[in-house]
Amino acid sequence: MFEIIIFILLGIFTGTITGLIPGIHTNLIAILTLSSLPFLQDFPVLNLIVFLVAMAMTHTFVDFIPSIYFGAPDEDTAISVLPGHKLFIKGEAHKAIQYTTFGSIIAVCSLIFIIPLSFFFLPTVYPFITRMMSWILIWISFFLLYNEKEKKTLSLIFFILAGFLGLSTLNTNLSQPLLPLLSGLFGSSTLIHSINSNRESNPQIIEKLKITKKDFLKPSIITSIVSPFCSFLPGLGSSQAAVIGLSFSKKTTNEQFLILTGSINTLVVAFSFFTLYLISKTRTGIANAISQITTLSFTMLLWIFLTIIISSIFATIITLNLSKSLAKNFDKINYKKMSFFILTLLTSIIIGLTGFLGLFIFITSTILGLACINYNIKRSFLMGCLLIPSILYYLPFF
Repeated sequence: MFEIIIFILLGIFTGTITGLIPGIHTNLIAILTLSSLPFLQDFPVLNLIVFLVAMAMTHTFVDFIPSIYFGAPDEDTAISVLPGHKLFIKGEAHKAIQYTTFGSIIAVCSLIFIIPLSFFFLPTVYPFITRMMSWILIWISFFLLYNEKEKKTLSLIFFILAGFLGLSTLNTNLSQPLLPLLSGLFGSSTLIHSINSNRESNPQIIEKLKITKKDFLKPSIITSIVSPFCSFLPGLGSSQAAVIGLSFSKKTTNEQFLILTGSINTLVVAFSFFTLYLISKTRTGIANAISQITTLSFTMLLWIFLTIIISSIFATIITLNLSKSLAKNFDKINYKKMSFFILTLLTSIIIGLTGFLGLFIFITSTILGLACINYNIKRSFLMGCLLIPSILYYLPFF
């Protein structure tokens, strides 16, 4: 019991580190864990499982900090840069973090209702959803474009260009193709635009969060519907799930969208462990690593659920305190120098993990992201980089 608690705490610490450093994903730690298995044979399997689960859960809370404060996203928080950066410019970055954290808490609470239902319905529904997924994604893409009141043609062009770029990137032999792709479209393009606009460090406001019933009800419902399917269907992740969720509502405020992204980001990861147990399918790197370590028993599943609860409590405290500390001292930071530093760090990580091919993709996606900003096109259309490849993946004749 004491050993298990130690491994949970170690996972929480590791998840905090991976969440704070742009480009260092939990999948990388999962790969390192798998490659180290011959040296870890003396450790009980359950210890390794709770470590991975605690790390993954903590990461989903903390990784919004670099995304919102510095515009440096990973694949799961890419789309949160857009509304999060708007609040950051207004000096409300900490409020944005509070919203994403609140969304993550909603996700953990909703597991209590989703898990019992999934035991009854998931094995039956899974084959049908898989067959219909391409048409669902086509409808969502059409719906997003149809709802665009201005610049429909330009939005379509950017959607297709992003799709072509995504398709080309995902067909390379890169181990982490989404890192240069999404970092360029949503991260470096935001940083470069900020540098060129000569914006100084905005003093950040810390105030008590006020959430209305309207703010959390819609994201809660959408998350509960969308996230379970994105936990086991290939080609769909948190960012795509957020776009799907966005298509369910014409009027979604920045606050609601941040709650939605936070909630989906956490629930996709948390629920993936249960889909692994129920239908032996998963798309998250951590759940896949667990499947290679052992076959989950019901007792292990109960430990996973307990680990999710414990790590979420710690992650909430850690995330809010880190954000509050950063907000208090943010006006002392030279934002232009910090942006240059983050940009250099991102570029170095991309070269280190994906080589010069990754660098080429990074530069290309950055140019496309900057063009989208300059033409004043909603950057949610750049999620075509994942939606179009996902559509083609599910079409029966591709």
